[in-house]
Amino acid sequence: MTSQVSSPAGQADGAVVGEQRKPAGTKDVRRLDRVIIRFAGDSGDGMQLTGDRFTSETASFGNDLSTLPNFPAEIRAPAGTLPGVSSFQLHFADHDILTPGDAPNVLVAMNPAALKANVGDLPRGAEIIVNTDEFTKRAMQKVGYEASPLEDGSLDGYNVHPVPLTALTVEALKDFDLTRKEAERSKNMFALGLLSWMYHRPTEGTETFLRTKFAKKPDIAAANIAAFRAGWNFGETTEDFAVSYEVAPAVKAFPVGTYRNISGNLALAYGLVAASRQADLPLFLGSYPITPASDILHELSKHKNFGVRTFQAEDEIAGIGAALGAAFGGSLAVTTTSGPGVALKSETIGLAVSLELPLLIVDIQRGGPSTGLPTKTEQADLLQAMYGRNGEAPVPVIAPRTPADCFDAALEAARIALTYRTPVFLLSDGYLANGSEPWRIPELDELPDLRVQFAQGPNHTLDDGTEVFWPYKRDPQTLARPWALPGTPGLEHRIGGIEKQDGTGNISYDPANHDFMVRTRQAKVDGIVVPDVEVDDPDGASTLVLGWGSTYGPITAAVRRLRAAGESIAQAHLRHVNPFPRNLGAVLGRYDKVVIPEMNLGQLATLIRAKYLVDAHSYNQVNGMPFKAEQLAAALKEAIDG
Repeated sequence: MTSQVSSPAGQADGAVVGEQRKPAGTKDVRRLDRVIIRFAGDSGDGMQLTGDRFTSETASFGNDLSTLPNFPAEIRAPAGTLPGVSSFQLHFADHDILTPGDAPNVLVAMNPAALKANVGDLPRGAEIIVNTDEFTKRAMQKVGYEASPLEDGSLDGYNVHPVPLTALTVEALKDFDLTRKEAERSKNMFALGLLSWMYHRPTEGTETFLRTKFAKKPDIAAANIAAFRAGWNFGETTEDFAVSYEVAPAVKAFPVGTYRNISGNLALAYGLVAASRQADLPLFLGSYPITPASDILHELSKHKNFGVRTFQAEDEIAGIGAALGAAFGGSLAVTTTSGPGVALKSETIGLAVSLELPLLIVDIQRGGPSTGLPTKTEQADLLQAMYGRNGEAPVPVIAPRTPADCFDAALEAARIALTYRTPVFLLSDGYLANGSEPWRIPELDELPDLRVQFAQGPNHTLDDGTEVFWPYKRDPQTLARPWALPGTPGLEHRIGGIEKQDGTGNISYDPANHDFMVRTRQAKVDGIVVPDVEVDDPDGASTLVLGWGSTYGPITAAVRRLRAAGESIAQAHLRHVNPFPRNLGAVLGRYDKVVIPEMNLGQLATLIRAKYLVDAHSYNQVNGMPFKAEQLAAALKEAIDG
């Protein structure tokens, strides 16, 4: 057996390499260090389920991985059309990786639309597995093919495997009491079985999943398992697939621990539950369903046993209103939404700023404006989070950088909200929310202590010696006001949106008081203690690339490529966007050039230029997709040389 071939760290998202060996059987096995697979088909073909199952088995096998689900916004887009194509891309490797990959090595195309929508992303020599049964004249004409691409030579640069997936699935299920249409629905499981054979993925987990998913329909479960096994056996016996592939577990990529595959939304939901337990407070979610945030509501609704209460409101305004009421009542309060919902919630966020109550506003950003691109990703809500309210209403903003990091970001958002008595924005996005990666489950003693002390009695003595409760008397360190639970004797106080008098909380129209309260609320946010920004600069570079949020993976992959090619470049990434880390100004001042890649038209760059008077250069993309590492590497190389 030949030794495993691994690429240098700088090429972690580059081309596949490998060697062949002869197994005990009749087919060769090629060892690879990484593979990028894309499943693509009609939005009714189950591509997301197929990709998710392949991902789960890959995670259990021990590979590092990163995924990119991509699907239409319509519930059921027109069948067989380009707008109706749904895809799932998975990059898995025997070493540390950071992105779903730039270009697939393998495309599974379930119909002509899937082929046409995705073939342009493939490098020459890539493998294409095509469901030939769907390449009818009508289906090809629907997407603009005048002749069959399987016969006109347009795919000669690729390694094409024509497979009648539909017919093979129907034949495998002929002994089941199913209609042809019902049997055809299992073709995604046939494809999954074939790919599982090709890449030596475990099968037990998928079969267990199918039995559980269709527990109330055992015949359907048995049919899907049969189709899955038929796909595996087809790969084993057909002459068209002479080689299978092995990608060894990424043993060196992970610290010791227990891992699971996790998406950003699931990690965020778990982080909220963990925060409530660490704070010893009930968790309340007031939310209205909206893509791509709805999965958090779905997940949290499963955890009543942890003291979680979820309220699906009639609209966005009611959702945040209920959450703010829960904060007043002593809960760790959360509202989840996307950009359009933030706009509707803005008045209540301003009320939370005035009331100075802890409230988490989770914004899973998507393409805008208005309804925009509901299932596509973007980072364009940053300025809305910073300034999208009337008056001076400062709110802290933090942003996770990877799907797994959403767990830690939720804990950090809760820490800030509870410590400083303020609403906090947590800005994730569709790329993080739906993408997944391995996550090390933390030990309990690694989680922060978030417990708070509620007001218990009077906290101020009047000139005549009377002891009273002042709801706006502040902690001298954090400037946080006391958190008084309603119904506590002696702690009665006024609430509402009209300006408060300092200390007493009484209604005040005094100009000097308003000026003082505005400046105090700003000082509270400015004074939040956050970690210094860390700089990765091994060579004393003159160019710094600065990112925030989900651009971390593509930026880091691009930096690795440049360094492997001998270039010198520094990297820093922001989790805390308001307030900025205290050392950020000094960091920026050390570099001749600062480049800020963003999935917007330059919102962080605008903030950096305004605050630090740095001539930051923007590199922007707003096409609904994450950056590609190669694309960023080229842009950063140009900045270095410019």
